[in-house]
Amino acid sequence: MNHGFLIDMDGVIYRGSKLIEGADLFVNKLRELDIPFLFLTNNSQRTRRDVATKLQRMGIHAEEKHIFTCAMATARFLATQKPTATAYVIGEGGLHMSMHRNGFAIVDHDPDYVVVGEGRTITFEQIEAAVRMVTRGAKLIATNPDPNCPTADGLRPGCGAIVAMIEAATGVKAFSVGKPSPVMMRQARKELGLRTDEVFMIGDTMETDILGAVQMGYRSVLVLSGGTSLRDIDRFAYKPDIIVNSVADLCTTKFLSGEQTTFPVMALATAERN
Repeated sequence: MNHGFLIDMDGVIYRGSKLIEGADLFVNKLRELDIPFLFLTNNSQRTRRDVATKLQRMGIHAEEKHIFTCAMATARFLATQKPTATAYVIGEGGLHMSMHRNGFAIVDHDPDYVVVGEGRTITFEQIEAAVRMVTRGAKLIATNPDPNCPTADGLRPGCGAIVAMIEAATGVKAFSVGKPSPVMMRQARKELGLRTDEVFMIGDTMETDILGAVQMGYRSVLVLSGGTSLRDIDRFAYKPDIIVNSVADLCTTKFLSGEQTTFPVMALATAERN
């Protein structure tokens, strides 16, 4: 069976700065069996090289070609809408680089687009400027809808929270490109070179990873090593196809060959109660 994997990172491969047990083995198995895979991230701050280096330092054998960010998805999408356009960018290096690589000039007045990511260096002056530009007709774009970002010290505002200020001030709703948007999910599938029914999405978040997979018709794998517990799943109108404790449970020959598509969920429920 021809198939491949889209893999979320935080909560799936690592938590904070700590590698999740068995994640390195899972990635090694994919490489050993020549199964295509991409790491998907809704973090627009880092370049794909930065992300690959972080994974390598944690013991994950990843290359730049294995990384797909919402910044890349945003820049590629906008390039199809209006090639050689201009953009006012609120964000950091990864977003700026992706915009430049896709032919955009980054300007500080009269842009075609206002593109919002996340970061620690964003100022209120940038928000004010963006509000004025959107009011004058610039299209408002969000790299992702995430309201917050986890850090070692706790949560900090994410792209969704930042762009919400501009939305509230202008009355204009941003178009969001990152997970669970079909725009990013479709681009990632094409990057793998696979059909819809050949893609597995592995994630720890129902609202982004699993929802994105369900909307696209991909097979979805929820891991319980991140922010979602079994109790949470009943709150949603959609379900993942597979539920496992972590990616370590996926390191079976039958699953990686496409023969195994179910796992003992009741055993997981028992383990969680204990």
